[in-house]
Amino acid sequence: MRAEDICQTVLRTCHAAGVSDAVVAVTQSESTMIRISNDQITVGDALKEISALLFISDNGRKAGTTVVDLSKKGISSAAKKLVEAAKKGPGGGLYAPLPKGPFHYDQRLLESESIPIDPKRTVAWADEAVKKAKEQGATRVAGSLTAENGRVTLQTSGGAFGVSKRGGLELSLRAFNGQGGSGHSVSVTGIEKEFQPGQAGEEAGRLAAMAGEPEKGEPGEYTALLGPMTFANLANQAGKMASAFFVDSGISFLTDKLGKKVASEVFSLSDDPTKAGGYGAAAFDLEGLPTRRTAIIEKGVLASYLHNSATAKKFGVESTSNAGLVAPHAFNLEIGPGESAFEELVSSIDNGIFVSNDWYLRYQSQRTADFSTIPRDATLTIENGKLARSIKELRISDNLLRMLSGVTSLSKERKLIKWWEVETPTLAPYAVIEKVKFTRSRM
Repeated sequence: MRAEDICQTVLRTCHAAGVSDAVVAVTQSESTMIRISNDQITVGDALKEISALLFISDNGRKAGTTVVDLSKKGISSAAKKLVEAAKKGPGGGLYAPLPKGPFHYDQRLLESESIPIDPKRTVAWADEAVKKAKEQGATRVAGSLTAENGRVTLQTSGGAFGVSKRGGLELSLRAFNGQGGSGHSVSVTGIEKEFQPGQAGEEAGRLAAMAGEPEKGEPGEYTALLGPMTFANLANQAGKMASAFFVDSGISFLTDKLGKKVASEVFSLSDDPTKAGGYGAAAFDLEGLPTRRTAIIEKGVLASYLHNSATAKKFGVESTSNAGLVAPHAFNLEIGPGESAFEELVSSIDNGIFVSNDWYLRYQSQRTADFSTIPRDATLTIENGKLARSIKELRISDNLLRMLSGVTSLSKERKLIKWWEVETPTLAPYAVIEKVKFTRSRM
């Protein structure tokens, strides 16, 4: 069945059953993914996938599912079962009727350029990245590269209808120096001409060379210089916890902080899916509303939560066009730039630690923002304004709100980050943060 026919079949079934609200989003994708191990291409997959997200609300009784059998019989059966599940489900949760369309969408966001997914092209990009990393001194390189084109067809019982096409390139590359040191870099974009696999390879190889043979770091309180990959991870957490669903559930460290200072005045964070060609660009949210830029934190002050129609109704505001039919979410986060070059940030620190990357961010309490994360790849001391010794076996054990409040300066340079630790694409600078607590880690 065509995507439009799938949508019509579901909506007719739901209407006949008297369901008040229904959403159908059919996602089609074609991609090539390769994996790199020991400098070689070890796996190459060409994939074509199609699925349909169905979501209904029967006067507040909600149910949703994802369907892969998209035959007329399969989709009709799935819609009927979903209606039965909703009618038997509990009510009383957050509910608002779907926005009434039709809506006008930005044509630039509906028709992003397609990405070459020819395996020969992706292999050539991967080879370029590996070559550049080796030129910087890497002894071994690993990673993955995905080239994808996608199409989303959305239709709602509220009268919204849109078809959006987008492409994306995502390279994640890790280089090793043979002495226990490593470096990690990414290149992520929705526009082919902005893809920079060679630059990512150079950065990963350079960081690996800088890492040398790491020695045990000394726990303590230091001024930290966080690379874009690390700072993007922290900003991702702020973006996630700005979802009004988590705020309303009482599990967000941003609960009851609207209009209050939650970060340093040099820190601003926004969600902006309206930039054509951006990796996180989107023309509409899952309720069919046209997307828009939303300032989350402005000069350290929490300016807005992220809303769908249901949370907006409860909070007495308008939707920010961030549905998520249950939990609103960010599409494309951006941290405002600073005024300094990387070298200037390093030279401003007498006794500090440079953390190029991190992983395994875990909360002791999501509500209070107490967390820990483990520095990964090149981690170096900063002594008298210069990068010095390579270190390992440290953990950042701190409070995320305290760290955001401790930001003193940011770089002019920003980099778009997305990999498994940073789920939402995030444009992030280097950041200097005062008095960051480092404890011992054995990982």
